[in-house]
Amino acid sequence: MKSLPLFLIFVCALLASCLNEEGYTTSADARLRLERDTLALDTVLAGEATNTYTFQVFNPQKKTLRIAAIRLAGGAKSPFMVNVDGTFLANGVTGATELAGGDSLRVFVQLNAPASTATSPTPLEDRLLFLLENGAEQQVLLTASTQSVINLRGARVERDTTWNAPRPYRILDSLVVEEGRTLTLSAGTRLYFHPAARLIVHGTLRAEGQNGAPVEFRGDRLGYMFSNQPYDRIPGQWGGVVFTAKSRDNVLDHCEIHSGDFGIRCDSSSVDFQKLILRNSLIHNVGGDGLYARQCAVNVGNSQITNAAGDCVRLVGGRNEFVHCTIGQFYALAGDRGVALHFSNYGEGSRAPLERASFVNCIISGYNNDDLMRESSKRYKNDAFNYDFSHCLLNTPKPTTDEHFRNCLFEQDSPEARRQAGNFSPSFDLQKLLFVFTLDAKSAAVGKADFAVTQQTFPFDRNGKSQTKGGKSDMGCYRHVRSEERRVG
Repeated sequence: MKSLPLFLIFVCALLASCLNEEGYTTSADARLRLERDTLALDTVLAGEATNTYTFQVFNPQKKTLRIAAIRLAGGAKSPFMVNVDGTFLANGVTGATELAGGDSLRVFVQLNAPASTATSPTPLEDRLLFLLENGAEQQVLLTASTQSVINLRGARVERDTTWNAPRPYRILDSLVVEEGRTLTLSAGTRLYFHPAARLIVHGTLRAEGQNGAPVEFRGDRLGYMFSNQPYDRIPGQWGGVVFTAKSRDNVLDHCEIHSGDFGIRCDSSSVDFQKLILRNSLIHNVGGDGLYARQCAVNVGNSQITNAAGDCVRLVGGRNEFVHCTIGQFYALAGDRGVALHFSNYGEGSRAPLERASFVNCIISGYNNDDLMRESSKRYKNDAFNYDFSHCLLNTPKPTTDEHFRNCLFEQDSPEARRQAGNFSPSFDLQKLLFVFTLDAKSAAVGKADFAVTQQTFPFDRNGKSQTKGGKSDMGCYRHVRSEERRVG
């Protein structure tokens, strides 16, 4: 085969070069189209990495666009790590690249949060710069924040101890309070639990929160499962709080317990001493029962217990008192959820006399046709089964006798009554799993509480708002607000 003459080879190369140059845009106005101008990453625990986030960069031109460099403004010191279409930005910069007309690049971003001892979240920021060959510069702002924590593994409280650090305590496995010892949690204390980790109390827990500075129990995942859905609104992020049979004299005031496998579990013990006093608190959005108490003495006041895959409140025998509580079963993540209130005088194959189950000025409602389940032992008919409701709003059919119910409202009494009482139904955003349980001013529960009991027990609602203004008080743990004031949050 004869070789091509030298001049033909030169001509072909020249033509190829010209065609190649004509394939690139030389316009000074050419720009990339960035999918976003700001990328906000998770809040992450200090010293750990975030999830990986991604976005695309498009070339809207018909011709290839030359990018001289892609770099982080912070260079090698940037806490952000970036990968562009498989190329890692070593030391925060990568060399020239070409993006064909109509094509795109995918950018991956992660944050390695630096260690910190700051008491509040620390914002972090950098800029990812795209430097075009025509001299134009485009950028995406990268933002995140980091929360410093006190990491605890295998923690056991073996002497009376007070926790009051301004940084959260992170429980990597279960925290145990030994028998005869007391753990005191000061106002504003935050406990972040790793998945499946529990707080197990054989001794005594005293959580001394205040309005505006609650003691918080939650999971340690601070990021988002998906857009607008933080892990903290998803049940099952950690275990829950367990008061064992040996535990006694526990007091939780202004506490927030949410997104666990369950809320609080009180194991069987003598009703001759107080197992738990729960006041001005919240148990919300859990994967099991919100509050489970078996054969013990429990006192709950001015508290919200809502949205549980099991029962919001499950009582098996014992002596139990609830005053000014909002118990709402609006769990949205499963169709086989439990009821708002379930009580019995037997359970788990054994007798459990119900010495008392008293509910005053409470709201007990939910999605179910009947959110009040009562179970009396058929085998042990003489065992105690004592319960009473006074000045309560109840989502249950109106009973034929008033023996156990005084001055109560029944949502299912009639369509009109359910419509009126239904004004209690919380404002919520199911997409974001946000709920608000404050009363609308038109609710049938407004002004229907026993005012004398309110004065003697909880003259202020869970948010610190007066319950006695005007000489009337509302059922539940929240004073009503005007319709225009209600917000989802």
